[in-house]
Amino acid sequence: MHRRSPRIVRRLAKWLASSAALVLLAAASGAAGAAATAAPAHAETGTYRQVTGFGSNLGNLQMYEYVPAGLPSGAPLVVALHGCTQSADDYYGHSGWPKYADLWKFAVVFPQTTTSNNIQKCFQWFDPAKDARGGTEASSIVQMVSYAEQQHGSDPHRVFLTGLSAGGGMTADLLAAYPDVFAGGAVDSGLPAQCATSLVAASGCQMNNQNLTPAQWGDKVRNSHPGYTGPWPRVAIWQGTADYTVYPVNATELRDQWTNVWGISQTPSSTQSLPGGTTQSVYNDANGKPAVEVCSISGMGHGLAVDPGSGADQCGSTGAYFLDAICSTSYTAKFWGLDGSSGTDPGDPGDPGDPGDPGGWTPQCFTATNYAQVTAGRAHTSGGYTYANGSNQNMGLYNVFVTHTLKETAEGYYVISDSGC
Repeated sequence: MHRRSPRIVRRLAKWLASSAALVLLAAASGAAGAAATAAPAHAETGTYRQVTGFGSNLGNLQMYEYVPAGLPSGAPLVVALHGCTQSADDYYGHSGWPKYADLWKFAVVFPQTTTSNNIQKCFQWFDPAKDARGGTEASSIVQMVSYAEQQHGSDPHRVFLTGLSAGGGMTADLLAAYPDVFAGGAVDSGLPAQCATSLVAASGCQMNNQNLTPAQWGDKVRNSHPGYTGPWPRVAIWQGTADYTVYPVNATELRDQWTNVWGISQTPSSTQSLPGGTTQSVYNDANGKPAVEVCSISGMGHGLAVDPGSGADQCGSTGAYFLDAICSTSYTAKFWGLDGSSGTDPGDPGDPGDPGDPGGWTPQCFTATNYAQVTAGRAHTSGGYTYANGSNQNMGLYNVFVTHTLKETAEGYYVISDSGC
């Protein structure tokens, strides 16, 4: 084995840093030359601003937020992570999230990283010191969530996370590390959770099949927060078929990862065609509710899918890595139930529209093993996992070694209540 000189090693490290950082740098034809920031595609009614003093901020990130006019207490919260070379302003101006925040009343937090963290302004999805539970960048983002919840009265059970490219990779990592914080996520042109744990491995994840089984991918999520047994976030995956920066195999690996975590099949429950040459494959949980979906956009390169226009399902504006195809933001928001529909919100008894605490009903709590909960008719099983009846929250493996407290908030409707009844 030949030894490399220190100069060569330094050059190699620099090249690898650029390679990993360029998670975003091969968009479809014409996108790269577009302006990075443009006026929003609709007239916002709320306030977009930078927020300081949100926490200890060990990750050295910046916090921006959009708060629509008339935001009620108990509204959902969305966190949106930009891609490499981008900024919070770019994501605010192009992604379409402000439109739906105004329409359906939820706040949006736009975290931002800088060149002082990464030369290409990438969230560092490949560094366990940054992206793991308690990692510096991860903890800063979670602090932003806590701050927004306190300031706006956001519903802690309806916090959702989305990100593009490197932001997508960080999204998957955060969903795995903090499933107790995020109810759902969307990974746009991104990577599976904990695909790379070093800078050297990052580019390989972007371009190559890692040849892992669904169970091995699922273990990367389960090992990110040991001992956690659910409920798990519901995950939307968006991917262009002509993406040669983050190859389409990443969407397949993300599907394998999150369907395994949910204990469901890798065969779709349904498939349909959406605008923009998009094929949507849906993977239902044991209760027939979408847990994972994959939206594959024919011919699209690397970027976030937008669809400028004034239609209900049109949003955003084109720019560098904001590509004209379909308003992914609209479909993602509906997948999470932000439009007021049942969506795929995993449900919490305190959420509006859930059957929690109806008049005259006295909640009861039952602490028992998963096996005993099923035997007593308070839960059911599917694929080796246990799910609470009614809420369908994932309670973990079906055995006598896992114990939960279930709270019956309405007749036959149970939610996990391990923290107290």
